[in-house]
Amino acid sequence: MHEEFDYIIVGAGSAGCVLANRLGADTSQRILVLEAGPMDYDLMIHVPAGVYSVWHKPGLNWNYDSEPEPELDSRQVFIPRGKVLGGSSSINSMVYMRGHPLDYDGWASRPGMADWAFDRCLPYFRAGECSDRGGSVWRGDAGPLGVSQAGYDNPLFDAFVAAGPQAGQGQTDDPNGYQPEGTTRLDATRRHGRRCSAAIAHLRPALKRGNVTLVTGAVVQRVVIENGRATGVEYIHRGKRLRGQAGRDVILSGGALNSPQLLMLSGIGPAGHLTDHGIPVAVDSPGVGQNLQDHACIILQYACPLRFPLHVVDHPLRKAAAGLRWVFMRDGAAASNIWEAGGLIRSDDTVAYADLQYHFAPVAFEYDGPKITLMQGFAIHVDQLRPRSRGAVTLRSADPAQAPRLNFNFFSEPADLDEMVQGVLRTRELISQPAFEGLRGAEITPGPEVHSLDQIRAWVRQASETDFHPSGTCRMGVGEDAVVGPDLKVHGVEGLRVVDASVMPRITSGNLNAPTQMIAAKAADIIARRDPLPAEQAAYAFRS
Repeated sequence: MHEEFDYIIVGAGSAGCVLANRLGADTSQRILVLEAGPMDYDLMIHVPAGVYSVWHKPGLNWNYDSEPEPELDSRQVFIPRGKVLGGSSSINSMVYMRGHPLDYDGWASRPGMADWAFDRCLPYFRAGECSDRGGSVWRGDAGPLGVSQAGYDNPLFDAFVAAGPQAGQGQTDDPNGYQPEGTTRLDATRRHGRRCSAAIAHLRPALKRGNVTLVTGAVVQRVVIENGRATGVEYIHRGKRLRGQAGRDVILSGGALNSPQLLMLSGIGPAGHLTDHGIPVAVDSPGVGQNLQDHACIILQYACPLRFPLHVVDHPLRKAAAGLRWVFMRDGAAASNIWEAGGLIRSDDTVAYADLQYHFAPVAFEYDGPKITLMQGFAIHVDQLRPRSRGAVTLRSADPAQAPRLNFNFFSEPADLDEMVQGVLRTRELISQPAFEGLRGAEITPGPEVHSLDQIRAWVRQASETDFHPSGTCRMGVGEDAVVGPDLKVHGVEGLRVVDASVMPRITSGNLNAPTQMIAAKAADIIARRDPLPAEQAAYAFRS
């Protein structure tokens, strides 16, 4: 089957949904969106607290594992990625964080990247969101993405936020505003108590216009390249091999793991690696799959002497009551994404800006496979925000059905491990503050027996996972190691672009969903040859 469109978008995740909506605003353009996963009909996707029941489901998740990580005691790390309409925005914990303005100014300091400075990204953040904080120089109040500040009432959240200034780590009212650093109540991609995924915010309005065609269960095999130009894609749908033709652009939005895999399967990548797998080389692009970055994460947990309703909400009757309350009122425990507090902090006073991130939950937990059991306590995720270590995505074989090989190389740079050790020390410092008096019980993990620096290093190696933020594998820029230009065009091929978190030259200092949607919105104007939104200056504080 050969059907022609103006644009073909591969992947209906955070970036692909935004592209479909913004490119599809011109109804003269015909757009095909191909998504490997199913529709987002699972109810638990839309219940904010339902994240723990969906992120392990094989039908909604690629369920990748890394290769054994040498500096993590040779453990494999579980890497969930959304395989459903909305992509990872349909299975994530919904935290809306843009990162720090200096992240984007760092991108812009690279040759040819001036258009990605923060003052040129801020208008796209603002235009994309509808914040319940209201409109301001920092915030948008008329965009498609519903963003709401945390509101679930629990004294542990109050203690966490209050402990920030007590520990000298700062406090802020808005981590996406004037003062990014410090402890705070976080924002979530939530509207009226429901998850507001990229599919809800962007793709469904696009589909209503009639010029966007969505095909789910479509697994793209390769990009078709003819005479140096991408002319379409081949994909499998319901057992049949089909081809879509693109009159203007093929746009890969499969994410930082799948986009480089598809480029390599299509003959675009390191020539030696492609030859090893018997793939004809269309473009020798050594940067494809390289520069893999992620936020390493550890979780500290504490017992709590007081019991709060959330601690026992997984009891069958209480769970049913929370579900019924959500159905009829859209509030209560089920409307919470749990990780409602957090903040950006510094590992020490020598760093230019925050290099660690907290996510705080007013409940402790333990896993038995995919089953989660809640405990009377609280938990803190600690992320390392700007790792020096770099990994790579490579092919396992030339078979598109084979998962890519993922080597993150966590802590291959010793300074990364040192920062995570500081993360443990800073967290303990925070929890020791007066705000937690009467709420702080024994440390569950790593436990009081882990106290020397060598013991903490060993525990960090044993316990570190990922906070599910892979990026950087199709780096944007100029030069031999760049995969796409500042206009997101793949170097060496006409009519082919990559638009997703893989194009980040360096990972941003926070959760990646908001930056990925911003990149896609900005890319849509570039692709459609529209004037960019005017740059906007907004002052911010360097220190809390």
